[in-house]
Amino acid sequence: MTSANTYPDRSRDRDDLQPEDMLRVIFDYIAKIASERQLDRVLLLMANMGREMIVADRCSVWLVDAVGQTLYTTVAHGVEGIRIPLGAGLVGHSIATGTPIFIDDAYTNEEFKDVLEMGALQTDRQTGYRTKALLVVPFRNNDGEIIGAYQAVNKLTSAATFSDKDLTYLTLAASYAGKSLESVLLHEEIEETQREIIFTMGEIGESRSKETGNHVKRVAEYSYILAIGFGMSKEEAELLRLASPMHDIGKVAISDDVLKKPGKLTEDEFAQMQTHTTIGYQLLKNSKRRLLKTAAIVAHEHHEKWNGKGYPQGLKEEEIHIYGRITAIADVFDALGSERVYKKAWELDRILQLIADERGQHFDPKLVDVFMEQLPRILQVRDQFRDDRLDP
Repeated sequence: MTSANTYPDRSRDRDDLQPEDMLRVIFDYIAKIASERQLDRVLLLMANMGREMIVADRCSVWLVDAVGQTLYTTVAHGVEGIRIPLGAGLVGHSIATGTPIFIDDAYTNEEFKDVLEMGALQTDRQTGYRTKALLVVPFRNNDGEIIGAYQAVNKLTSAATFSDKDLTYLTLAASYAGKSLESVLLHEEIEETQREIIFTMGEIGESRSKETGNHVKRVAEYSYILAIGFGMSKEEAELLRLASPMHDIGKVAISDDVLKKPGKLTEDEFAQMQTHTTIGYQLLKNSKRRLLKTAAIVAHEHHEKWNGKGYPQGLKEEEIHIYGRITAIADVFDALGSERVYKKAWELDRILQLIADERGQHFDPKLVDVFMEQLPRILQVRDQFRDDRLDP
């Protein structure tokens, strides 16, 4: 639990917002919320909007997890995000009954005495914070189902208690919250479905060539580590981690005779194998989703080489997208350390020597430097997702 002293002082004896100030707050936050798609950020914006609208010290936005039968908040002013059983606490009661809850003083309230003792008052004893007034307002989605609630703590005006006007304002915020969150949650569900599909399809592509699912996991994690080390934002590095499992999806169209051949490929067979890059690209390139567009780039360019001698396009140096350059080194490192139908796994020292030798040839020189810097983390991932075919 985080100490209340960690947070800025929000002194009492402030005034309620004037109508023009209320409109400014509403329009300011509506514009910000409308442009966000990350759930945590939307919840924080909504908590801040509610807190400003009714001049509260703290405000949190709770959501219902129907599958897990819990209530959770990833953002709560004054404490870390928490999860409680569905129906627990003041928020649970408000959601279960569909009615708001007013409490003027948590320490003298009799109606919810037991609930407060197990919740706010217990937290106060741990943090040194003093809870007085509380206001909880449930909110609904477009179908009228309750999907969460606002909880405000401590009114900062001289009255020190929440009013009917505060209820009206927070209900307005809650109505907007319900509709906005439904859109964000649907977006997240779609994104999660895409991730599952990408990872599953990546595994299918690898399993046809006798690879384990851990190969795509390792390549994904290596790619993330290299992207962060290269200076990418966490958001973009995460995008690459999610897309990289599709690097060999084009293998689904390569014949078993070629894909599973234990010996060296003939020139014609190797040419057929090379087509998996363009096949993967063609499968993914027309999507409007950023994640699948990234996967298309990875599939197309992860066999290009810094010196221009790769395939399928013979791109060189920075003509190769950074996603392709990163996935290339991640894939080669893991492929060499894994036993395949046509070879034994290499020892680590031999792999590292090859990567060093290929600096400026196969691989982006800067990425080789990043790889060597991040080697301890990469080896941790290697151990974490080890499989029976991975050589020590």
